[in-house]
Amino acid sequence: MNLLESRGGRRLLFSALYLCEGAPIGFLWWALPTLLRSRGVEADRIGSLLAWLVLPWAFKWLWAPMIDRLGNGRWGLRGWIAGAQIAMAATLLPLLRVDPLAHFELLVVALVAHAVCASTQDAAIDALMIRNTAPHERGRLSGWMQLGMLTGRSLLGGGALLVVGAVGERALVATLLAVLLGGLVLAAFYREADAVGSRAATQPAPALLPILLACLGQRRTWVGLAFAATAGAGFEALGAFAGPILSDLADGNTNVAGQFFLIHAVVAAALGGLVGGAVADRIGARRATGLVGVLLAVAVLTTAAGISSVGSAGALVPHLTFAYATIGAFTAASYALFMDLTDPRVAATQFSAYMSATNLCESWAVAVAGGLIAVHGYASTLVAMAGVGVLALPLLLLLAPSGTVASMPTPRPASPGAQASRGELP
Repeated sequence: MNLLESRGGRRLLFSALYLCEGAPIGFLWWALPTLLRSRGVEADRIGSLLAWLVLPWAFKWLWAPMIDRLGNGRWGLRGWIAGAQIAMAATLLPLLRVDPLAHFELLVVALVAHAVCASTQDAAIDALMIRNTAPHERGRLSGWMQLGMLTGRSLLGGGALLVVGAVGERALVATLLAVLLGGLVLAAFYREADAVGSRAATQPAPALLPILLACLGQRRTWVGLAFAATAGAGFEALGAFAGPILSDLADGNTNVAGQFFLIHAVVAAALGGLVGGAVADRIGARRATGLVGVLLAVAVLTTAAGISSVGSAGALVPHLTFAYATIGAFTAASYALFMDLTDPRVAATQFSAYMSATNLCESWAVAVAGGLIAVHGYASTLVAMAGVGVLALPLLLLLAPSGTVASMPTPRPASPGAQASRGELP
């Protein structure tokens, strides 16, 4: 069985791969900040930790060329994905013995090492997707990938907050390890066209430098990077501090935050991602990204207003649910846009650069938001960060409409049958 050969198989494969990727992200980005805040850790210190963790994601483009260069042969990108998952599990082993409050610095070191491995896995998965899919299905596939990601985040993020009091943090880490190692089974169910003994697998890899230099000489590359580094400021700040906000409104109780991340956030963002991806496939990723970007800014602003007006954590949940729906839609549409701007021959490197820019946005936005919250509070901070995102939207006018770049080669199909299946209507 090769899941890359059918439309349904590709949706299943990339959803499952992103579930394995999303599980540790859910624990580290949703559960851990909420737990630390409930124990009295200040928001600026939480923001500093999260900013450190996102740095490997922001700079993964530095080692992504190795994936493009060495992602051929029998195992291809599959080997990179499986190897990275093993390393991700290994770097989480110290958490079984380390008290994150008593040994905060050791926690940072272990999690930064994990982030290096996780960002490598992410680059390989995205390259696999770009190399083996056609542009007209990437919006929907991006939505399915977000569904997998959010499912993983839900189980080890919101779910973790609900059961941590009964099972303890070590049991959660053990569960996380089981998800990562269990995900290795997926490697047996997909193969790239160049990794099945074809002639292409025995030919030298193309020279990357001329291709990369050509990409760097294109205006849309730099505009895309600028957009990725700024457009998500509002939702990155909201996403990082949604848990602490709910915890503070509930006087330190994490139950509302746990239920929100387990159900509301995941369902809203998943549905938003599927809708946003479908809209991107229908009207174009650039246009969809701009449309959803406006809705996203409105959602962040209404959440900021809700923080100032509601009297309980539960009353803020509807505001956050709408915000997470727009976050899901914006993520799917913008990822489809970045994929359209990527040359499949250097997919790991170029798409990693766009993703690194989004992670850089996350890093600076969370760090700045943490400092602003300590002085100005949650609501004013979210208004300011949403404003940055709005100012980035005009950059979309400088990008060529998606799918019009003739210099980009058509992605290689996994098989003739796969190519035929991509012509089907959803």
